[in-house]
Amino acid sequence: MKDFSWRIPVVCVALIAAIIYVVPTFKPGVWPHKQINLGLDLQGGMHLALEVETEKAVENTVERIRNEIRIDFRKQKIRFKDIVHSGQNGLSVKILNPEDLQSVESLIDKQYPDLEIKSTSMDEGVRTIEIVLTDKWAREIKKQSTEQALETIRNRIDQFGVSEPDIRIQGDRRILIQLPGIKDTKRAKGIIGKTALLEFKLLDETHDLNAALAGDVPPGSEVLYQATESDNSRGRAKKQAYLVKKQTLLTGAYLTDAHVQISSQFNEPYVTIDFDRKGARIFGQVTGENVKKRLAIVLDNKVYSAPVIQEKIPGGHARITGSFSMQEAHDLAIILRAGALPAPVKIIEERTVGPSLGHDSISKGLYSMIIGGVLVLLFMAIYYKGSGLIADIALIANILLIAGGLAAFQATLTLPGIAGIILTIGMAVDANVLIYERIREEMRLGKTPSASIEAGFDRATLTILDANVTTLIAALVLFQFGTGPVKGFAVTLSLGVLASMFTALILSRMIFNYLYIARQIKRISI
Repeated sequence: MKDFSWRIPVVCVALIAAIIYVVPTFKPGVWPHKQINLGLDLQGGMHLALEVETEKAVENTVERIRNEIRIDFRKQKIRFKDIVHSGQNGLSVKILNPEDLQSVESLIDKQYPDLEIKSTSMDEGVRTIEIVLTDKWAREIKKQSTEQALETIRNRIDQFGVSEPDIRIQGDRRILIQLPGIKDTKRAKGIIGKTALLEFKLLDETHDLNAALAGDVPPGSEVLYQATESDNSRGRAKKQAYLVKKQTLLTGAYLTDAHVQISSQFNEPYVTIDFDRKGARIFGQVTGENVKKRLAIVLDNKVYSAPVIQEKIPGGHARITGSFSMQEAHDLAIILRAGALPAPVKIIEERTVGPSLGHDSISKGLYSMIIGGVLVLLFMAIYYKGSGLIADIALIANILLIAGGLAAFQATLTLPGIAGIILTIGMAVDANVLIYERIREEMRLGKTPSASIEAGFDRATLTILDANVTTLIAALVLFQFGTGPVKGFAVTLSLGVLASMFTALILSRMIFNYLYIARQIKRISI
């Protein structure tokens, strides 16, 4: 009786909790619990495979180092002719005074430990020094760029409002994304794939724009075009060209916030941006030193606006204007808040699953689960009689606990997950079969019903634990290393294994103890 008494509250709490979590799935809004999440294959959505152009991240790092070395040379009064890119991972430094070689080597050794001097040469009194990134650092940059791209994309998707997205790294540079329930796939791709590199650059107003358009681009400048509605394929308006200095005065790395506002004058949306303390200081310095000059706001090499700086702008506030719709302004604010990608990404695989296919999958999966469950219930009731009905009660409770677990842990139910539930139905009664056969053996030896039940459960428990624990280990390995569909199968299989052990060893035994010990029924129907 003592063994019987503690099982009652445990079973009641487990079943009531499962019902509480399951009910919102069938009756939304009953109480504030979320429904069971459906995977991409059940409710439709979009599957993307992205490839991060990690070489570009290395090039960006080399360019940053190039600018830093220029500043260091000027500080240490090292006269140089030029610092240019040499290959993907290197720089070619030309110094005018050969005696400065030792100073350059000391500078590289102290301040740039991840660089190494590959070779030096002399040509007409000019010393050329070839500097390269170490292979270890280049590999680390590529790895970090993929990981950072993953986090940036995750932040963008979270702000976009997709429920239960599946985002993971595959290999060295690929990112797999599954967005269940997404309908506006074009907008989603725009938010995910946009690099969102925000830069502030001065316009080159001392050289002729027409000459630059004809091919005579002055050193240190570049031609960029205005971002217009034609960029979104809504028109073919001729875009305005700008001659912009290549030097970036400030980037979006210092952004703390970006949000949409409506212009009171033109009733058009624009995006306001706020910088952190360091960014505000740099922005104030840039605007203070370039009053009456035009400052271009450049996003992914497109000029959104190029206003004239009227006065120094303190406080770190700026705005990005353009021909925005409200949705475009909102999406731009999302990607700016989430941060720029460390390197461009390109879509190498795209699949869209329609919701009708998902509904068909759900229907067929549910039908197969119902048919399989009914057949198992009938078999147990016919073969094991009254004890089979106890197994049937345990099986129904098992399915309820699995559904409650999916809802409680906000796991995603996929089509392979439904297959896992169907497999669990068979596994759940398997534990009862082991127990019942043990009880039959004890009864053949002439033991009493209560003694046969105790011996049957005790002897079968270790066998059930061994079998289910090994299955659970396999399921956990599948969950850890599997992709979306495999993970869905592993989740439901793991929940099913735990639920089947609970219902077989606790729920079933509680019912047997009640009938044959508390009620003292003399004959076991088995």
